[in-house]
Amino acid sequence: EFVLKQNYPNPFNPATTLVYQLPQAATVSLKIYDVLGREVATLVNVRQAAGTYTAQFNASKLSSGVYFYKLVAGAFVQTKKMLLVK
Repeated sequence: EFVLKQNYPNPFNPATTLVYQLPQAATVSLKIYDVLGREVATLVNVRQAAGTYTAQFNASKLSSGVYFYKLVAGAFVQTKKMLLVK
């Protein structure tokens, strides 16, 4: 099954790791949004084979606060919350 894990560490400063699993090949989008829904980063935007993947997010240029990361892989969509504390 498709899985989007909680980022670690969380809270984080300035970088964190995102892990997701694909049971089959899919076009994958992994994006970061601020609390107002504005896109602040695109970490992945490519077709990937089945497997487990990690993506690093460095928020050194962003303000402290809540951010959301959203994985879209085919019909699978999931969003999780993370906290940047500087």
